[in-house]
Amino acid sequence: MIRALLWDVDGTLAETERDGHLLAFNRAFAALELPWRWSSAYYGELLQVSGGYERLLQDLASRADAPPGEQARAALARRIHTLKNELYAAIVGRGELPLRAGVAELMADCRGARLPMGIATTTSRANVDALLRCHLGESWRTQFAAVICAEEAPHKKPDPEVYRLALAALAVPAAQAVTIEDAPAGVAAARAVGIRVVVTRSHYFPEDGSAVLAAGPSLGSSHGWQPAAEPGASRIGLAQIVRWHARYGWE
Repeated sequence: MIRALLWDVDGTLAETERDGHLLAFNRAFAALELPWRWSSAYYGELLQVSGGYERLLQDLASRADAPPGEQARAALARRIHTLKNELYAAIVGRGELPLRAGVAELMADCRGARLPMGIATTTSRANVDALLRCHLGESWRTQFAAVICAEEAPHKKPDPEVYRLALAALAVPAAQAVTIEDAPAGVAAARAVGIRVVVTRSHYFPEDGSAVLAAGPSLGSSHGWQPAAEPGASRIGLAQIVRWHARYGWE
């Protein structure tokens, strides 16, 4: 039995990394008159580091034209990251960052079934609020029984802290929860506390080699999933996830 469905945010609810954060980082560099721009391919490499501020530190440490001291680099990274978040919120607020296919429909399935949902992300609460306020309205928070963000869980995935806190907030055992993720770090964090994972592959994480409940290209289509979805399904809905959990959740 599933008693809660959890959601990662970046790459899972929307292609936020490619179409939001990367664009905002480069606009922040330009606004601060810094001579740096991140390509899509380089940003994909930086995504091996969890957290936008942490990615900035990783990048600055390798640049000859960055401030030489750790404290100076950290101060610059904080300044860039703060502005980046403001620019990201503006991108979302203008409706330029749609939800991925099938996300809104699966959320509606959960509401119809009165199945509690939670957010389990190590991105900032401001970024989550910007995205969900745009797509779910000002009262989006009432649709989730738990919202755990970076402020509550400062240890980034693959550290399992965010999922431990989410399970505690929901008062649900790990064996009765499923989470939707896209990246290996998120999969590892969930599996560390015993939560089964449905992987919806994203632009920067097109493959997943971990043992998960199911993996496929999009919640909006039943094609390309392993294990295969039920014949005749047009998308991955709650009923399909319940079937996967009943058949394979014990493995």
